[in-house]
Amino acid sequence: METFITNNLEETQELARSFIQRLSGRAEKKKKAIIIALEGDLGSGKTTFAQGLAKGLGIKENITSPTFVLMKRYGTGVADESLRQGANSRSLFHIDCYRIEKAWQLQELGFEEIMNNPENIVAIEWPERISEILPQDAIKIKFEFVDENKRKIIFN
Repeated sequence: METFITNNLEETQELARSFIQRLSGRAEKKKKAIIIALEGDLGSGKTTFAQGLAKGLGIKENITSPTFVLMKRYGTGVADESLRQGANSRSLFHIDCYRIEKAWQLQELGFEEIMNNPENIVAIEWPERISEILPQDAIKIKFEFVDENKRKIIFN
């Protein structure tokens, strides 16, 4: 378990960009998608972290919370060389389960197919709402408020 304190949005995004380096070893070994479970209260930094992940993967699009559409898919430019294999088909899925009442609702959107594709990286906000279908090997990151700008981010 590692704990980080970020002092603003930029530091949270930078932490996420550096996190991409950690994914390089996993990407080569995975037979399924890399799942990143982002846990924390509203406004605690989950979407900001997802924005940093996207930047680290070379995504130029504006990343916003998919609260009302539940899921957004982004093609990556893949910044890290070891993640570059299959770059044309690699995708970042950003999923927000805040409005999900039952896990089967996400299954209807093709979640199982997304999880089974090793070319995918999946960032899930509010993963506790789908805990029964969340893979055991999901990377769990918890976000906590310290003050108005500071966040405590815990990697499990």
